[in-house]
Amino acid sequence: MIPQSGRRMNRVTILFLALITIGFIIATFDVRSEGDGVGDVLREGTQSVFTPAQKAVDWVVTPVVGLVDGVANLAGLRDENDRLVDRVRELEAQVRATDALEEQVAQLELINGLVVPEELSTVTARMYSGGVSPFDNVRFIDKGANDGVVVGQAVVDEDGLVGRVDLVSANDARIRLITDPLVSVGVRVQSTNETGIATGRGDGPLRLEMFRANEPVQAGDLVVTDGSRFPPGLVVGTVATTAQAEVGFVLRSSVDPAANLSEVDYVRVIVGFSPVDPSLETGDTTAIANPTSTTTTPTTTTVPGDG
Repeated sequence: MIPQSGRRMNRVTILFLALITIGFIIATFDVRSEGDGVGDVLREGTQSVFTPAQKAVDWVVTPVVGLVDGVANLAGLRDENDRLVDRVRELEAQVRATDALEEQVAQLELINGLVVPEELSTVTARMYSGGVSPFDNVRFIDKGANDGVVVGQAVVDEDGLVGRVDLVSANDARIRLITDPLVSVGVRVQSTNETGIATGRGDGPLRLEMFRANEPVQAGDLVVTDGSRFPPGLVVGTVATTAQAEVGFVLRSSVDPAANLSEVDYVRVIVGFSPVDPSLETGDTTAIANPTSTTTTPTTTTVPGDG
């Protein structure tokens, strides 16, 4: 009787030999046969079986790889974005500076091209500060007695009358705007050639009073200085409301200032004309001092920067 172990060994040996024989036959048949061999068929079958699985794996893996790459480059993108943001801010600042410079040049061209009546001498100055509060109707300029500026002189911009000089130091001066209640301007309505007084009311339109008017004034009529306290012909503004002249009564209306007083930057001081008595404007006793000395007023107000 054959032992169990020997019988098992014989079966293994027979199976091994059979597999070798089958493999040899397949290889021989593959080499000798024309066209597609069995190996090719097996390879194509295997490829057709595993291709969908490979595509599925690629579909899952590719986004993951992209995500990993994106995370790896995120820090670099942030740095580049910060650099670009800083560059944009720098360019925007340059554009704003250029626009501001162009605006200043345009204002200077306008103010220097201003035609002053009777070709009076003028000094171009820049306003550099206002009063201590938004309600103050005073401004300060960077020209003073050393430049020929004295109390009482008219100050204009390219649109019209801005105000008058009421305090002067060697290198600075204070301007009281025409909207100040202390400032009154002798005016002439150009359409009727009749005269009156325009007085500031602190803000907004000036009060217009005409004591000997025979004709009405119409909204939009041009109002200019009459030459009594300011050089003649300076534009003050336009009549805001139509008013009728009545016998025995004062014609009252209002005048919208021509100059945009909240945006005035460069001005011209008319140094070639000074009123005989500037106290007519404010009621003070200030005299026009020698331009080489500092002019003071009864108040203790001083011009900034003039210690």
